[in-house]
Amino acid sequence: MSASQNSTPEPRRAVGRRAVISREDLIQAAIRLTGPNRSISTLSLREITRQAGIAPNSFYRHFRDVDELAVALIEASGASLRQIIGQARKEANTGSSIVRSSIEVFMGQLHADEPYLPILLREGRVGSLAFKEAVEKQLRYFEDELETDLSRLSALSGVPLADPDLVSSAITRLVFGMGSVALDTPEDELPEFLERLVKMVRIILRGAQAVAREGWPKRDSGSAL
Repeated sequence: MSASQNSTPEPRRAVGRRAVISREDLIQAAIRLTGPNRSISTLSLREITRQAGIAPNSFYRHFRDVDELAVALIEASGASLRQIIGQARKEANTGSSIVRSSIEVFMGQLHADEPYLPILLREGRVGSLAFKEAVEKQLRYFEDELETDLSRLSALSGVPLADPDLVSSAITRLVFGMGSVALDTPEDELPEFLERLVKMVRIILRGAQAVAREGWPKRDSGSAL
């Protein structure tokens, strides 16, 4: 095999320089440059503008610096991912299918063409403080939207759920934490990984339903929990 066949192709560059460009164009240029193991913080202004097909000075019409673009990229990634997963939850018919379909969509985003999920997972671990704060803000949005959906589902099914705010937080943090692990999991192990994650989420939900029915155990009840 030749050296050219072994080399990794560079991201496609825009041809020529464009007269007009938007914030979204610059965000998309940055997305094309981020790889599976590359943090946004490693992107330079020059390579972003070259990818977008504009002169470097034109960048400052939209962003103060690369860090501000990176935060906008994290926000765009979170919004897009919430829309994708939220749609999957709305299309599911039962609590069981909502858990599975949502997690299947989530896991599918690990290797999607648009790396929204890898961006959130990576920058939440290795990004700057500003990037981590931006990711944390997106996670809180996920929690709020999941709480709304869990409350809606509980009302429709007639099955009460204790503390839906805590449940949504527990599920969100679990899924994103496991997602970070999944980034480095061999592809042939991902189906089993998904099944374990589905069971974990269902355990949280079943526990919250049991607490809603029976209440929290008293301290002197002898329960280990």
